[in-house]
Amino acid sequence: MTDENKHSIATFAALKTAIANGEELSVKELLANQPMQELEKSYLIDLAKLTNNLNIIKLVENVPLSKK
Repeated sequence: MTDENKHSIATFAALKTAIANGEELSVKELLANQPMQELEKSYLIDLAKLTNNLNIIKLVENVPLSKK
């Protein structure tokens, strides 16, 4: 596993935790408008909807999709 993959996995885990805890600022910082795969984005949107935090839902919905 490369350092980039480890960072990506750690970032995704931190993102899930921040969304579940309703930490808008952390979510915004972790997303940093970086492209994301459609499956990851869909999962995070569903998670955000469970918390019913409209600001976090919008943050995740605005993330661009990666071309991969």
